[in-house]
This record gives sequence, structure tokens and C-alpha cells, in this order.
Amino acid sequence: MKYIQQHIPEVLLIEPQVHGDDRGCFVETFRQDLLEQAIGYKLNFVQDNESKSAQGILRGLHFQCPPFAQSKLVRVIDGKVLDVVVDIRTGSPTFGQQVSVQLSCENRQQLFIPRGFAHGFVVLSKTATFVYKVDNYYSAECEGGLAFDDDALNIDWQIERSHLQLSDKDSRQPGVAELGAIFDYSVDYYAD
Repeated sequence: MKYIQQHIPEVLLIEPQVHGDDRGCFVETFRQDLLEQAIGYKLNFVQDNESKSAQGILRGLHFQCPPFAQSKLVRVIDGKVLDVVVDIRTGSPTFGQQVSVQLSCENRQQLFIPRGFAHGFVVLSKTATFVYKVDNYYSAECEGGLAFDDDALNIDWQIERSHLQLSDKDSRQPGVAELGAIFDYSVDYYAD
């Protein structure tokens, strides 16, 4: 596997090696030891999630506040999405900046998203099945969101606004300027 730092260095694009022949292919999709070596700290994924969505459905931008902050390892097993990550760590040199990548069943790429980032995706194909691991359990009380259409972020979702479909909750999230100091860049959210 290749672990590729993005312009926000804590966010990693992961390219697995595909072994194939006329019978099909084999792909190793997760190695805890290699991921921990790439990020420089220990992780303990505790939950796997899966969603299936139709074209134009936008889910996000979501995060979990401390003490239930979550890292995510995300990938697409059917279809194609635009995956977007926004740095929401107050004091970070990349605060408010984003990483956007297309994840698909064809490219088999994954994205590692650390704690302190908002995350969302929009389905670009007819349908898509999105799967991800998280390193902390979901807590409704600690659920947070960021406006997908915040002018300060200027995210190109690659689909016209009139074709996007959002939940009521996702259509009413605050902008990055209204978030407040949920995550502090100087805090180690992985310390025991």
C-alpha cells in the first residue's frame, strides 16, 4: 500500500496494491500496522459503517466532538463519490482548508481522516456504497456538522446545487466561522 500525504499532511490518501490475473483480483484493504506507521500513532478501530446512496445525495460535513471524536478510514466498494475533508482545528495552519478526492470501486483508493476534521461526500455515480471504519463510538450528544455550502470553504461538489439532495439536518449546519473552538490544534486527541 502507498500512503500519500495530502496538502493537509495529517490526511492520507491510501492506494492499495491490486494483484490480478484472468481469474480476478486480490486486494489487501487494511493493515493496522502499516497505517499506524504512516500516521505515527496507535489506532483502535471499534466500529464499521456502511451507507448506500443515490446520485446527488450529499452526506456531510460531519464530525464527532470530544470526548467522542473519531478518526475515519473511508472507501467506496460500489460506485463513485467525491470525498471532502475540512480542517476544523482552531490554530491549525490549515484551518478551514479542504482535501477533495474521488473515491471509487475502480480506483480502490481510501482516505484516512484524523480527529479534528469535518467529513462529507457526494455521490457522483448512479448509486454508491460507502464504507468506513471509526476509532470511537457514535454519540448523538457529540454529533457536529459544518455547512456544505459555506462561502468561506468554497467547495466544488462537482454537481449543480439544484441536483444535490441533503437531509434537513445537513442543510442547516453552521459555517466554519460560527463553529467555535471545538478542536484545538495544540491538543493531542490520541493521548490516553
